[in-house]
Parts: sequence; structure tokens; C-alpha cells
Amino acid sequence: MRTSNSLRQPEALPESRLPASIQRLARPPAKGRAISLAFLRWQKKSLAQTERFWRDFGFTVVRSGPDGLVARGTGTAPCIAVAEAGPEDRFLGAAFQMSADTDLGVYEREFGGRWLAAGELPLRARGIEIQDPSGRPVWLLQDCAEVPALATREPASTMTNTAARSPRVNTTVRTPIEPARVVRLGHLVLQTVDFPSMARWYMRVLGLIPTDVQYLADGSPCIAFMRLDLGAQPADHHTLVLVGAIEDKYEHSAYEIIDLDALGQGQQVLRAQGWRHLWGIGRHILGSQLFDYWRDAEGYEYEHYTDGDLFTADAETCYSPLEFGSLWAWGPDAPSSMKPKMNLRSAWLVLRLLRQRRITVQRLKLLSQAMDAPARPWS
Repeated sequence: MRTSNSLRQPEALPESRLPASIQRLARPPAKGRAISLAFLRWQKKSLAQTERFWRDFGFTVVRSGPDGLVARGTGTAPCIAVAEAGPEDRFLGAAFQMSADTDLGVYEREFGGRWLAAGELPLRARGIEIQDPSGRPVWLLQDCAEVPALATREPASTMTNTAARSPRVNTTVRTPIEPARVVRLGHLVLQTVDFPSMARWYMRVLGLIPTDVQYLADGSPCIAFMRLDLGAQPADHHTLVLVGAIEDKYEHSAYEIIDLDALGQGQQVLRAQGWRHLWGIGRHILGSQLFDYWRDAEGYEYEHYTDGDLFTADAETCYSPLEFGSLWAWGPDAPSSMKPKMNLRSAWLVLRLLRQRRITVQRLKLLSQAMDAPARPWS
């Protein structure tokens, strides 16, 4: 049948079954172990616009003033996003909470770390700042105080009727029309020019485990979905994703919400408030999340998600070929804006990278080949 022949999902191979033609993403010895992605840091010209988007997106703003914003989710983390007033709009970096047995002093001695002053932190904690290979600040924290969780409605998914099981009788599904209340910060996606160095660095610094790795036609890894090492405790499929690209930049961040109904009602609220929808609702392949993507006032991408995969530390890394169509299992086609844009700016970036010998023509061709292949039969 034509559908089965033309609609497909790329095969994922466990690392133990990889052919010699596919390069493994070796995991170096870790200096410490991250146990959560604590919060993201921003600089914004218009805090008022940022606050409006954050509230409509489902953040709970706990501090608002002329110098900055602090927002939390409904979970026990005291903050998930921080914005400071500044002359330009930019992503400043991420903060990770480290395990109690991690020696933060190692990062001062071996990575040139700088201890953070109490006034720099939006929560009660101690921490150190280091720089990743792209020069982006990364905060490593310990002793982070928790706060009581906020009340939320019960997930409607617990009463889902199916052909096999029908627990909902003599009642209906009527979830409130409200922003999709964010429970917690789930993951961060970063683009990077030097994928091998960035992947090694983040695995070494944070103790991350590659869950899924996508490779180019020559077998070289290009995208890594990496999870926290929580031992026998299940961890999200990915907390950090690194994407080989032509520049180092923030791609998007993702926030867990209650259920699919929150995803849908949240979309209605954001549309009604005039925000720019990017993509969704659909389901990812790698991570399996139900997703919906939005842009804030400055164009930065934010994702709502629910129903994601969880893995313990002993789960084997899997490898699959990089294809644009592997972004989603079902849902609307991914917009062309999610592909690299060919314009004067990107041409200048590529020319500079070639002159600096930070990328090769062959790798550019392989990236283009992966992104340009038809994602679906109707593409």
C-alpha cells in the first residue's frame, strides 16, 4: 500500500549494534552531575512585553520591576526564568542544579570558574559561573531552596475513554479556558558550530547521557538529545539538545504542562492574545512529547509539551539518521522557518566559518542534504 511505503520513521539503532560506518558519541568522565535544569536567563529591552508573554504562556511571575522579572512554574522550583533590563534582546545562559556530591571547586580550578555573589542569584543557593566552548556563561548551583507547589487542576488524561477502557461515565470533559499553566522548565536546545567540542564539554561538565544521537550521511554525529544522570530515577528523554549548525545560538526552550487539554486550551488563549504561533499541535518522534511552539515578542521560540518519554541511567544510547521529517511523528508539517535560511546573513556566516576553517564544504553539503530531503510524501 502506498501509505506504508511512503510514510516512514527512521530506524534507530542501539549503540551496541552500530556498524563501523557510524561514529559513536563517546561519553567522557564527568566532573560533576546535574540533577535539574534550574532556570534560563535573559536580557530584554521591554520587560513589559516579556511579562505579558510569560503570563499568557503560563508562567507565574513572582517578581516584576523596572530592573527585572522572575517567573516560576507550579512545581517546587522557585524560578524557571529570569529577565533583566538591558539595551538589547538576548539569551544570557542557563543555570543547572548540581548534585550534593559534586565539588563545585573543581570548576573554579579546572574551568576558571567565578563564584556568584548572592545578589546575582534569583533564589537562595550558591553557585559558580563557567564558560562553555562558545563563550556562553553557564551557572552551576547547589543548595537550591524549594518552594511549595501551586495548586493545579487534576489531569483530564486520567479519565480518558478508549475502546479498551472507559472510566468516564455520566460526566464530561470541560477543562477551563486559561493559559497552559507551566509546571516546570523541561529542556533547552542550543545550536553550535563545533558540535563535537560542545557535546564533550557538556557531558564532562554536567554528566549528561546521550539518549538519542542523529548523524549525517557520512556517519558523523550532528544532533545529541542528552538526559540527566539520575541513576535509577527516571529522567526526561532530554534536558539539553545540541544541534550542529552554522552559528552558536539559542534555538528554543520547552516547558512541561499538565496534559493535552492544557496544550489545546493554552493554544486558544495565546491565539486570542495575538501571539505568533510557530508549530503544533503534534507529537515528536525523539522524546515522544505532544508539542506546541510559540514565539515571544522578540521572536524567541518557546515550546509547551506534555507526555514525554523517561529513561533511567542504564538505558542504551540510540542512533538514527538526521532527516527533517524526523522532527515529528504526526501533526502539521514543520514550518520552513525551522530550516536554515539562505540569505545574506547566513552566506556571510558560512563564508567566515570557511575562512576560519571551522567548517568544511563537505559538512555544509551533508547538512543541506539532511534538511532538504522531503519530510513527507506531500512535501
